[in-house]
Amino acid sequence: MSEIGIIGGGSWATALAKILSENHQQHHLHWWLRTEAKADYIRSHGHNPDYISSVDFTGRKINYSNDILSVINSAEYILLAVPSAFLHSALNDLPADIFSGKKIISAIKGLIPETGQILGDYLNSTWNITHDDFAVITGPCHAEEVALERLSYLTVASENANLSSTIASFLNCRFIKTSTTDDIFGTEYSAVLKNIYAIAAGICHGMGYGDNFLAVLVSNAIREIKRFISVVHPIQRDIDDSAYLGDLMVTAYSQFSRNRTFGHMLGKGYSVTSAQLEMNMVAEGYYATSSIHRLNEKYKVEMPILDFVFSVIYEKKPARKIVEPFLNRLN
Repeated sequence: MSEIGIIGGGSWATALAKILSENHQQHHLHWWLRTEAKADYIRSHGHNPDYISSVDFTGRKINYSNDILSVINSAEYILLAVPSAFLHSALNDLPADIFSGKKIISAIKGLIPETGQILGDYLNSTWNITHDDFAVITGPCHAEEVALERLSYLTVASENANLSSTIASFLNCRFIKTSTTDDIFGTEYSAVLKNIYAIAAGICHGMGYGDNFLAVLVSNAIREIKRFISVVHPIQRDIDDSAYLGDLMVTAYSQFSRNRTFGHMLGKGYSVTSAQLEMNMVAEGYYATSSIHRLNEKYKVEMPILDFVFSVIYEKKPARKIVEPFLNRLN
């Protein structure tokens, strides 16, 4: 019986707890929630009151706790599922050797704002976690459809084939199918970038552009992803695989996409602050836009969609006033 610790209490952490608890005969779950009140509520009522509350955990073998040290010490596999903007503060006060001997799995779709790193690099440089002990879970997959038990596919990436196969077996259940890859850098960066492009899709939809234009935007976005990750980590990969193109498409098109929703508000004329206040979930693309834009000052990849979103969010330029030059850069 494998011991798995889940760090995070949002929608994706809740969805992963549901998936993993489907295979309760294979492993035991320890779930860290930020407050004891939250842990006690789920323990008593059988559902997360704040995120995808339709998921019923009644009768499932889960240890709920707000003691992060206890959860990590109790588990062999640690699944990180908090927004990237809050990960550094969540882990910052932990002992330096807390992850020694552990396998770390990332379900985070963003860069660490404090360092501008993807999670694998951050864990390696800050916590001495080798790539051999690290895996990434990527989509295409929305938490809300997991709650509805709609068939979904997940890809597990790791340079350790045994680890990726093990995590894939943990996740595989009657409504989840899994595959594996060794491209941790490409899948991580692609997962970060697709959130930025979902914001762009939302902005344009909010301004009244329709499906015809969105198809052009997405086709340009996947080429932009390919250009960037080919420079950052040049290996042989098929950018049309589900972990890249599929994840981009579902995030750009879906009604469940918080990044698209955030962008839609901006396209409608909301200020960045107003849009953030109205949403009750973090739009990872907001933080990713700044980090990737800063990183691209080094690589100088042609990224017109990134530049457009950066101008709207961080340079406070009204989307309607700068959209025409942006449209002329697409093809």
